[in-house]
Amino acid sequence: MKASGCFTLPGEAGYEQLTLELAKRWGADAVRDCEGTSLSNEILEAGFDIYSTICIIRNHNEFARKHPHVQQQTFLMSKAVLSEGESMCIPLLDGFFDQQFAVNDDKEALAYYQVFDRTTNQEIPRDVWEYHKENGTVVINHAIPWHRYTVNFLAWRIWEEINMYNHVTNGWKSEHLRQLDPRYPEVQAFLRSYLEEWCLDHPHTDVVRFTSLFYNFVWIWGSDGKNRDLFSDWASYDFTVSPKALQDFSATYGYALCSEDFINQGRRNPNHITWNRKMKDYLSFTNDFVVGFAKELVAIVHSHKKQAYVFYDDSWVGMEPGGKRFSEIGFDGIIKCVFSGFEARLCASVESTPVHELRLHPYLFPVGLGGAPTFAPGGNPALDATTYWSKVRRALLRKSVDRIGLGGYLHLTTPFPDFIDAVDVIADEFRTIKELHAKGAPLCFSLKLLVLTDWGSLRSWTCGGHYHEHPDLDLINILESLSGLPFDVEFEAFDNLTKERLQQVAVVINAGFAGSSYSGGDAWCNDTLVENLTQWVHEGGVFLGVNEPSEVKGYDTLFRMAHILGVDRDDGRRLCHGRWPCETDGLGIVGKCSILEKQDIYLLDEKTKVLTSNNNSPCITCRDVNKGKGVYLSSYRVTAENTRMLQNLILYACNQLHDQFFTSDNAYVEGTWFPASKQLVVLNSSEIEQQAEICCENMSRIVQLKPFEMHIIQID
Repeated sequence: MKASGCFTLPGEAGYEQLTLELAKRWGADAVRDCEGTSLSNEILEAGFDIYSTICIIRNHNEFARKHPHVQQQTFLMSKAVLSEGESMCIPLLDGFFDQQFAVNDDKEALAYYQVFDRTTNQEIPRDVWEYHKENGTVVINHAIPWHRYTVNFLAWRIWEEINMYNHVTNGWKSEHLRQLDPRYPEVQAFLRSYLEEWCLDHPHTDVVRFTSLFYNFVWIWGSDGKNRDLFSDWASYDFTVSPKALQDFSATYGYALCSEDFINQGRRNPNHITWNRKMKDYLSFTNDFVVGFAKELVAIVHSHKKQAYVFYDDSWVGMEPGGKRFSEIGFDGIIKCVFSGFEARLCASVESTPVHELRLHPYLFPVGLGGAPTFAPGGNPALDATTYWSKVRRALLRKSVDRIGLGGYLHLTTPFPDFIDAVDVIADEFRTIKELHAKGAPLCFSLKLLVLTDWGSLRSWTCGGHYHEHPDLDLINILESLSGLPFDVEFEAFDNLTKERLQQVAVVINAGFAGSSYSGGDAWCNDTLVENLTQWVHEGGVFLGVNEPSEVKGYDTLFRMAHILGVDRDDGRRLCHGRWPCETDGLGIVGKCSILEKQDIYLLDEKTKVLTSNNNSPCITCRDVNKGKGVYLSSYRVTAENTRMLQNLILYACNQLHDQFFTSDNAYVEGTWFPASKQLVVLNSSEIEQQAEICCENMSRIVQLKPFEMHIIQID
């Protein structure tokens, strides 16, 4: 009999027969509604668990109209304007999408306005500028000619960003939704009452699916469609600010924040930039509030004998599922939308919720996130689904979750029977993987890897967004490769990297561009950090650096760990210095990998082994340091060949290259060994047929795998 369960289906009133047919075919045991859809009594009473979606801070336009001061806000910075005389005018919203923002010029908001001479990087006094309400401009009366000026100001967010995206992309015609800021007591009282009534009005609901909580990730749109996304980041706190939040922060922490703390010279504070102490305090402050109020809302749901799940996307900011306080909220489940393997590992790593569920892509919308057709003419949702699943699947073989599901409009699938077939395969493969884990964990190498970033375990398995949004970040590519490799991976912050912590791991990975939260920036000014790592490597540890690891200015080398890595970066000041030649020796471990060169990298001396190079620039190096090793990669992008190289390089550096329990002569064919059930899962994650000779448990055979095929071999 065909297995079933562990699958959540988006149902749709008006398409009852389709809902019930696909539920049976895909083995769904739960049905959910989606924004813009509802579930009819026929579906509600068909015996499924019912998920009902709620976005707690939107769909309250009437309340927002009556209480306009409780709408959510953000700081914006005007365009830089060049002064040609002593008097100049700066239009605040010039270049911004005027359907998303409106200037907040209330008295308490004006107190947070700041005007900067960006040429001198100095704030100019308030007595030399004035705000003109009638046209939303700031006039500077004593400007310095040929200097550039900007204004930091508060703006109302008058269109909730996810609703805005769906209107613009998918042609929605309904009313523009606004969002409430629950920091205000009157909003909290309203939302408590609203949720109580909502629970009473949904007697069939088993799971209340919060579409995240209160604050959306930052997404600032421009007025010109050629550059619509002026700024976006999945982990920024820009959309949490308000005069009340800033006043409460000052009362709690004893000092005040200003608009420039958030604007940060126009760079703002995305996840990949190291945050200063002020912003980290603000993160903790916001997290405390979100946890506290979310806990109240979950308690209301539980009082109605319903479960509470949270969607780890959209308005998740402040929730911080990797933080120490997340468990206090009391969620029964967490749901994460996934395109890639590291996102599956991110969801699985949240230990404090009983249920972990993945929402698979593509979403059942006509157009996908990238703007390309999905369930529309020209789209190929079957290929999309299978491609995304092939990335997620290899990660689930390392760490399983409890459920999978889809979202969107179910009726869009009917013209795409190959998509329906693809989901049929995906659902069965997921249940097979889950069953394998239930019998016993997959075999893993004994060595432990530690990914070192400014965020540490707070943001395990993430770089602040989906892979396709930041494909050039070295760390996100490394995480994607590691998500399906047989290593135990942990995450740590620079501040917590003590000698005792280092003794628990075999490899430390530091990957990123200089100054990023991943490379570390000023964290490397800590001499104790360098001393501890140096001693640890001498005693047998492996330090693996990628791109511009440990880089900070002010020392004799740009890489503070250059003495371990055996390479450093030349920023131009060594133009007259000689360079050691790159004499390569791949040591039989790099294969057909592709690592982009950095022409500014040079060898410290002849003791550093060059595994690959290009144009006399080292791309992969390895240096013996007493009992340990320093390993360097000039870049990293996820490919099958690079993933194989990364595994071999780590094993070589740890002297375990010959201890592999599974081998394949084809990088596109990976295997996961489940010793308890004596089953080997072999994957082809490519869209072409692959052949490989595989070895496991003294077994050797040739396998032929169809595109994206998962094959299980019983080894007795």
